[in-house]
Amino acid sequence: MIIIPGRLKSSRFEQKILVDVLGLPMIIRTAKRVSNIDEVVIATDSDEVVKLAKKYNIQAVLTKGIHHSGTDRINEAATILNLSNNDIIINVQADEPFIEPEVVLAVKNEITNLQKKNENFIMVSCYKEIDSEMADDSNHVKVVVDSKNYAIYFSRSKIPHHRDHYNKQPYFGHLGIYGFNRQSLKNFCSLPQAPIENIEKLEQLRAIYNQLKIKMVKVESKSFG
Repeated sequence: MIIIPGRLKSSRFEQKILVDVLGLPMIIRTAKRVSNIDEVVIATDSDEVVKLAKKYNIQAVLTKGIHHSGTDRINEAATILNLSNNDIIINVQADEPFIEPEVVLAVKNEITNLQKKNENFIMVSCYKEIDSEMADDSNHVKVVVDSKNYAIYFSRSKIPHHRDHYNKQPYFGHLGIYGFNRQSLKNFCSLPQAPIENIEKLEQLRAIYNQLKIKMVKVESKSFG
């Protein structure tokens, strides 16, 4: 299942998810973009968004107004929907109306691979190569991965820092798509917020701080969230 968290009162751009994108509200455009992959549900704190989703025949659930992150919101939605512990849940951000379905499918496939290995904790995300100029943008999150494509760290800062000014190696830009099985999502959301999560305002750092692994999938994408 794909769950799209839709907080109406964004702190940086209020009602961003309702902005018109090619004739549709952004969150609706995003939902339709990925609707051929799996069942799609919008998790929102707004009756207005629930009514909007109904207008476009998209399922929506009303969640609490206060959540630390979009992942915490989809966890409540998964509880409302009574999903089982092995169900695959993919968090696609509402501000990704141009995300390629192939990218979301790559995350879903990796979750399936990890389930076959009986991993205790399953969290998957993705990244793409970006140039140095894009890496300078603090709104574009960067990730550093290890030799097995597990995340070492995410930051709004430009990482890794090339001390000798070597800049031919590409940077890795993180795409805000997260996949879990239901049990792992519950485990993640039961953890207390981490200091680094609050500093960077990046929810995925909660897992790394608590020594949980995030598997990363390298993709090609022209999307911009």
